[in-house]
Amino acid sequence: QVTLVESGGGLVQAGGSLRLSCAASGRSFSIYAMGWFRQAPGKEREFVAAITRIGAGTNYADSVKGRFTISRDNAKNTVYLQMNSLKPEDTAVYYCAALKRFSDPRSGDYWGQGTQVTVSS
Repeated sequence: QVTLVESGGGLVQAGGSLRLSCAASGRSFSIYAMGWFRQAPGKEREFVAAITRIGAGTNYADSVKGRFTISRDNAKNTVYLQMNSLKPEDTAVYYCAALKRFSDPRSGDYWGQGTQVTVSS
C-alpha cells in the first residue's frame, strides 16, 4: 500500500518555474517507477514524465521535454517535478502515480489527489 500526497502547485506567470513534490508513505515506494500526469479542464488526463525505480532512467512527453525534469529521492520517499519555462497551456491539475511498469503510463497502481498549477499569460 502506498499513499501519495502532492504539493508545490500554485499560480505563476508564463516563463516562471515551479517545483512539485510527491511524498509517499509506505515501505514499498522504491519498488515502483513513478510518474507525473496532468489533466486540464475539459481534457483527458495525459502523461507528463516518468522515472525508473532507482532514478536511472526518465521519460517525458514531447510537450514538456527540455522544460520539465523528474527526479526522486528514495531515502525521502519523494518524487519531484521541476517545471521551468512554464506556459499557459501547462495549466492543469498535476498528479503523481506509482507505476508498475516504467514503460507503461497506464500501469498506475496508486494515485495522489492532485495539485493545481495555473500559469498566467
